[in-house]
Amino acid sequence: MSERILQSRSASDRGLARNAYATILERIVRGDYAIGQLISRRTVAKDLGISFLPASEALLRLEHEGFVESRPRAGTRIRIPSRMDAEGHFLVTEALEVQAALMFAANSTASERAELIRLALRMDAAAAKQNTDPLEYVALHEKLHVGIAECGRCDALNEVIRRQSSLMSAWLCAMRAVIPGNERPKHEPLISALSRQKPAVAAETMRAHLRAEAEQVLRSLEPHFELNRKYLQTYSRSIANKTLPAVNRRAPREMPAGNIPHGIPATHSQAL
Repeated sequence: MSERILQSRSASDRGLARNAYATILERIVRGDYAIGQLISRRTVAKDLGISFLPASEALLRLEHEGFVESRPRAGTRIRIPSRMDAEGHFLVTEALEVQAALMFAANSTASERAELIRLALRMDAAAAKQNTDPLEYVALHEKLHVGIAECGRCDALNEVIRRQSSLMSAWLCAMRAVIPGNERPKHEPLISALSRQKPAVAAETMRAHLRAEAEQVLRSLEPHFELNRKYLQTYSRSIANKTLPAVNRRAPREMPAGNIPHGIPATHSQAL
């Protein structure tokens, strides 16, 4: 009987950890947490109504996937990406999405191609408007690139690309990085090229598209790379206030009561 109870508790904890992971990841990708913001295990456990163990497991998984970073006796914070992080991310993304483009050209259906062309046109139109919500554009961008992977009919590739897309969305949303619409690579020509079902054309078009995007995103994130260099070893709640230039700040979303306010000096007891 006791063994069955322990197994049941273990399965329950794993389920709670998965749910906590999904909830925290959604908040990171939405930009509810600022880059550099401390996020303690105790606060997560209290906020989500779970025990310390599944909260810790969720944060460990997020750290493994690059969304958060931690330091002994300092705590866990939303990861501040370096230039090397971003360049490495784009290098891996290019390899994955070029393969996805090849598989899209070979395996997508006419209805799927038509649907993605409509989504691409919607994205390009949104990018051309001056008042487009950057968070909305980032969500559409992720949906389109994940959609290309899904049409390739390879679940393993789709899962890795989804994770890569989520990480970049998290950086852009949390930083509120804004790229002028007229500088963004257009997506309708990309999907049209992939839809011609010529693998070599699809691969090279995707490669050129991703490299153009990488160049613009790296340029827009340069101030935050400097933040990484300056605060690499510093874990403080005040860092999150330094990640957004005042001109780009948006009204904060309503945060759960358990979240940590900015501007309070960090202590080891609070951070752990």
